Amino acid sequence: MTLNGDIFTSALMLIAPWPLLIVGAALGIRANNHIALIKKSSLAASTFALIASILAAFSYIMTQAVPQNYFSIDLPAGLGAFSIDTSVTPLTIIMLVLVAFVGTIVSRYSLRYMDGDRNEGLFHRWLCLTLGSFFTLIAVGNIWAFFASWVATSLFLHKLLIFYKERPIALMAAGKKYLFSRISDATLLLAIILIAKTLHTTEFSGLNEALTGLHSPLPESLIVAGYLIVASAILKSAQFPFHGWLIQVMEAPTPVSALLHAGIIYTGAFLVLRMSPLLSIVGSSRDVLIVFGTITILTTSLMMLTETNIKESLAYSTSAQMGFMLMECGMGLYSLAVIHILGHSVYKAHAFLSSGSVVDHFRTPSFKAKETQSSSRKTFPGLLFGTGMTLMVAWLFGMNFREQPALLILGTILSVAVAQLMLPALTARHPRKGTLIVWISGISALVLSGYFGLHQIFEHLLGKTLLEPRFPENLSEILLSLFIAAIFLLIFTLQANLHSLEKSPFWNAMYVHIYNGLYVDTIISRLIRRLNFGTSAKAAGSPVLNHREELL
Repeated sequence: MTLNGDIFTSALMLIAPWPLLIVGAALGIRANNHIALIKKSSLAASTFALIASILAAFSYIMTQAVPQNYFSIDLPAGLGAFSIDTSVTPLTIIMLVLVAFVGTIVSRYSLRYMDGDRNEGLFHRWLCLTLGSFFTLIAVGNIWAFFASWVATSLFLHKLLIFYKERPIALMAAGKKYLFSRISDATLLLAIILIAKTLHTTEFSGLNEALTGLHSPLPESLIVAGYLIVASAILKSAQFPFHGWLIQVMEAPTPVSALLHAGIIYTGAFLVLRMSPLLSIVGSSRDVLIVFGTITILTTSLMMLTETNIKESLAYSTSAQMGFMLMECGMGLYSLAVIHILGHSVYKAHAFLSSGSVVDHFRTPSFKAKETQSSSRKTFPGLLFGTGMTLMVAWLFGMNFREQPALLILGTILSVAVAQLMLPALTARHPRKGTLIVWISGISALVLSGYFGLHQIFEHLLGKTLLEPRFPENLSEILLSLFIAAIFLLIFTLQANLHSLEKSPFWNAMYVHIYNGLYVDTIISRLIRRLNFGTSAKAAGSPVLNHREELL
């Protein structure tokens, strides 16, 4: 490791967002007068960020660089210091490359998608500022700089969400997000103040050392800070019942949806990962993550089954996946949460940017109703197969469930997933049914091998940065584990028996309630309307209905 290598890696991370911020700030409100210039500049800036991120990753691998501090100023009232520095860790390097990759794709896609729009220049301006702020949020090592980037990213994204000011639903969705984001900002601000005054550090790299030096019992201020961080992450991650805005932002341009669902939505999970040294000690705060995450998985998964709009179905999927990530963080499986972020980000970027061609999917042949049997009798054999396959692959990879009991819960979830994959083969009426079962068995083994293999790789990469706590540790957490398993088994049973449920009067009644989001979002919409959030002077006089209320 050399000093030059440290400076080079840190400098690349620090300057990666600069061109984006400069392009967005320099042209200002006159962006529409220089459309050709800002289009070329925005693509060049995002490409520069991608190249700088990749070079920083290679430099880190070669030198194992450490953080560098370029500027620092003490804050009054014992609030620590505001510093311009970088956080050079495997987590930040991975996230920086991921966001740069997605940002470059979205920027390039936007050139054609927004071509000819009357506010095309302003769109690229706000896109550059949003991306630049998000890059900064990932790269910085100072908690106050993180908070400033956190707020800036949200405010610039708001400009993109209300890009079509003549669309009432877009304004309503943006208004909901604006309200929840400001509450999230307030809770995070209070948490940072408590951390600064208690631990006397405002650097992410200093949290571990400061917490290690504390004597039992843990100060109440840090326990409160842990809960505030969790609340901030839940609000940012569109968890039930705060998920409605994520479904309705589809009124914004498609590139905005792609950027949101493939990148910015992860700010809540990223906050949890960065604050993991504190949350690992305040175990009860992680239990809250598990509860909200699991309930969100159940509710939004059911809502997705009733959704007919492809983009809104993808939005429900994002909310459920965010619930899964927060649940993983709650169980202390931080490395798996990072893998989840990577996979989901790339998938969602592709899904949204290709949503216009979804009709092609329905042109492909699929099993007809007469080609399958009722799946209700095959549910248990499917689960039995999934459990056996998961345990076998876990054993081959040397998974130790005693050292990491949380992996046993994850194994249950994976067993359900494999059973869901196998169910169509078990219920198919096909002359080559045996061949189909063999093929899906091979695919299942390959998927499980990839999952456990990636877990070991990322645990090795992130082990020193993200110390994973033991879960479960007490009776309440054991009950939480059973709750998680029960929820996933319930979802699997419902999905496996949808055909028979359609004949049930109770299910038909529940279908209506689920389709309307259990009416939670309707109540929030009315509150937002009364507060006049997200409505312009032009639209304030007209009723603003969400897509469910329009049907009621």
